Amino acid sequence: MASTLHSATSTFIKPRDSYYPPLKTGFIVFSQLSGYRPVKCSGQLSWPEQGSVVLEARQGIEGIERVHSIGAATHNKDGYKRGVPVFVMLPLDTVSMDGSLSRSRAMMASLVALKSAGVEGVMVDVWWGLVEKDGPLKYNWEGYEELVRLAEKVGLKLQVVMSFHQCGGNVGDSCSIPLPPWVLEEMRENPDLMYTDRSGRRNPEYISLGCDSLPVLRGRTPIQVYSDYMKSFRDNFREYLGNVIVEIQVGMGPCGELRYPSYPEANGTWRFPGIGEFQCYDKYMRASLAAAAEAIGKKEWGQGGPHDSGSYNQHPEETGFFRREGTWSSEYGKFFLEWYSGMLLEHGEKILTEAERVFQGTGTRLSGKVAGIHWHYKTKSHAAELTAGYYNTRNRDGYIQIAKMLARHGVIFNFTCMEMRDWEQQEAANSSPEGLVRQVKMATKAAKVELAGENALERYDGEAYSQVLAANRNEAGYTLSAFTYLRMNKRLFEADNWRNLVEFVRCMSEGSEQPRLPECDRTGTELYIGHLKQMEVAKTR
Repeated sequence: MASTLHSATSTFIKPRDSYYPPLKTGFIVFSQLSGYRPVKCSGQLSWPEQGSVVLEARQGIEGIERVHSIGAATHNKDGYKRGVPVFVMLPLDTVSMDGSLSRSRAMMASLVALKSAGVEGVMVDVWWGLVEKDGPLKYNWEGYEELVRLAEKVGLKLQVVMSFHQCGGNVGDSCSIPLPPWVLEEMRENPDLMYTDRSGRRNPEYISLGCDSLPVLRGRTPIQVYSDYMKSFRDNFREYLGNVIVEIQVGMGPCGELRYPSYPEANGTWRFPGIGEFQCYDKYMRASLAAAAEAIGKKEWGQGGPHDSGSYNQHPEETGFFRREGTWSSEYGKFFLEWYSGMLLEHGEKILTEAERVFQGTGTRLSGKVAGIHWHYKTKSHAAELTAGYYNTRNRDGYIQIAKMLARHGVIFNFTCMEMRDWEQQEAANSSPEGLVRQVKMATKAAKVELAGENALERYDGEAYSQVLAANRNEAGYTLSAFTYLRMNKRLFEADNWRNLVEFVRCMSEGSEQPRLPECDRTGTELYIGHLKQMEVAKTR
């Protein structure tokens, strides 16, 4: 789900890692552990000297008994805790390839643990490639229905991602979920449905926006297909919208982000901190470019993308287009970048117009995700952002237009890389995630659109959490409407990592006041998930 790179202290899931704590007996144990230095929120934190809590997660939802709570945080008029609600992303393969909920017993136990930690809810990808895989308009929501019922029983909210992209081939992708087979068949028959780079390399992770309004999917346009999918979701989950399902994040590109697939990691095509490549060489994008050039009397500008923009793994100064005084700042460069970024904005407008219409009146918020492309941010051209479709340079704010587009539809601006610090990045990357986050915060404020955040990479350390807390504040107080933590897996439930998360959730949810927790709730910040053998469980009864 998150694709933004790259931190020197980041960690990644191995493809075969288990995502859940080892709950073989069905019991969760919250116990005190020693030797831990917590992330600091404010003031001085102290841990209790003893105490443990046992939760029993019997097989089946009806058996859940919650015996511990992080505390009675006050709530605002929208039902969220005062301060910033924290959500946790579920594993990418939460629903299996056969459409069923994966490891449902372990999932139930994990959700109970998250609830006890004070987490507001969880985020899940609802994969197009799973739900509509059996054919056009043939939807299978079974696995997601089970998850929603489980979340409701536990008392967690849901952020649901309409994932119209493939899973696999990007950083953090631990499984492979391609687009629906019938869509891939159409791509094989018409390869121009795929994004294409200058060398002719095709990318099947998302349908090219160049054919958004053309009936290329068995009589339907891609926008119609996305709309029909969202309608079916609305109709199947209507009773949960606005109460359990509180947010729909509308996928608008690779990794669910509004961008072009300009830095694909699959097969080693791109490596950090390469500038990436423009994705405008399928016949539909080429036709649009040609028409735009002819409309201004510059037919020669419509023959293709810039010839001097380099390749995926080059740096800006190695190219004629992106170097300090390169072609990007010429009249031709401005024309091309306006067209390229404009097509992306138009794509967002089309999808969000449909999403707004579909979910209007359901009580569910809409959000859209924008990638945190922080490498080469310190250069004049901002090359990596340009190839991704963000016309942001040292002299031009590319995020204000995105923010205004989202604001027109009442859509939350969701942004990544909130956990990153400039000093963590390699010098050659010319990176500034902190500067980028500041710019996005200013853009959303100017556009009067809500800003939500995510961490781009899996981080468990106090430094990352502290940076999110810092990014969350400004002179007027809190700036984020919500924060979604990436991601739930077995490492999250390790002792120190779990305690860091619990303390982070507490800091985010307290709002502007920072009181000490009551003794019972400070005991709760010692949470650790593990499993007991049957004889050990028997001793607790």
